[in-house]
Amino acid sequence: MKYLITGLLDKKASGYPKNLSGLIDPPEIYVKGEIRAEDQMAIAVVGTRNPSKYGMEMAKIFTRALASNGVTIVSGLARGVDTIAHKTALDVSGRTIAVFGSGLNIIYPPENRKLADRILENGALISEFPEDTKPLPKNFLARNRIISGLSLGVLVIEGGNRSGTLSTAAHAANQGREVFAIPGRVDNPASFAPNFLIENGAKMVRTPKDILDAFV
Repeated sequence: MKYLITGLLDKKASGYPKNLSGLIDPPEIYVKGEIRAEDQMAIAVVGTRNPSKYGMEMAKIFTRALASNGVTIVSGLARGVDTIAHKTALDVSGRTIAVFGSGLNIIYPPENRKLADRILENGALISEFPEDTKPLPKNFLARNRIISGLSLGVLVIEGGNRSGTLSTAAHAANQGREVFAIPGRVDNPASFAPNFLIENGAKMVRTPKDILDAFV
């Protein structure tokens, strides 16, 4: 079953994402695009806006494998890892969902307008904010709980010690989601988030199979 949706959904509406409905306080969400039953099999791919060459390559390798195996990729449409994750999923004809830190009428960053249009062809755009809400910093922290809430697990690919990546991972842990992390070079500041998470109980992953074996 699939739903073609444009508008505001609450937790009782047809087509409201099942993973999100299981949260303690499911938010009302604005949706553009298509939500399908198979989007329950979703993994969030998150990371720094300024990934290293290694981070970019890992984002492509893991996203390609997950999307090719029927996993919906959830991310935040931000520069860097988020953009790579959405594009890679679409390039292998996979599904992807973007969660905004603004209203759905305001594409941020603006250079991702064409990417947002592509996502509508095989996925959905979601926000809890009214359509014309500006992309304020506090909104991006708030939206992270939706990124994790839509997903069965969160994959962390690089992030600094004050990054939104850690915020998303914290929400995932609080929501009972699995947190996966790809270890990074110890001399790269962007490796702080995944290495810190691994030290504190996240599942270290070396290959996409480590994630697929957990869910598929």
